Amino acid sequence: MEHPASVDEYISAFSPEVQAILERIRSTIGHAAPGAEETISYNMPAFRMNGIVVYFAAFKKHIGLYPPVKGDAKLTKAMARYAGAKGNLKFPLDEPMPYESIERVVKARVKQLASQRSR
Repeated sequence: MEHPASVDEYISAFSPEVQAILERIRSTIGHAAPGAEETISYNMPAFRMNGIVVYFAAFKKHIGLYPPVKGDAKLTKAMARYAGAKGNLKFPLDEPMPYESIERVVKARVKQLASQRSR
């Protein structure tokens, strides 16, 4: 997809099965980051609050989540199996989507951004 104008437009470009996953990820992120604003950045859905909380995107075989959390050893260890080579998280589409893990990552990012802002 080239240059989606909105998160709705981005999600609508995928198959119904992937749309359902993307909508649930969208909802999970919104719940974990109340008050965050949806936007499109780098042609991907993103949530912004004191900076970009996370980006998410669908690919042929996985859902990508950017950026991963830094500075939380427990969470980094828990997400290790999903760590991509380029500093992203890759959730395979042929496995159950770890929505609770996504929520943990988002909450950690919100906390990280808040602590950066208070410095």
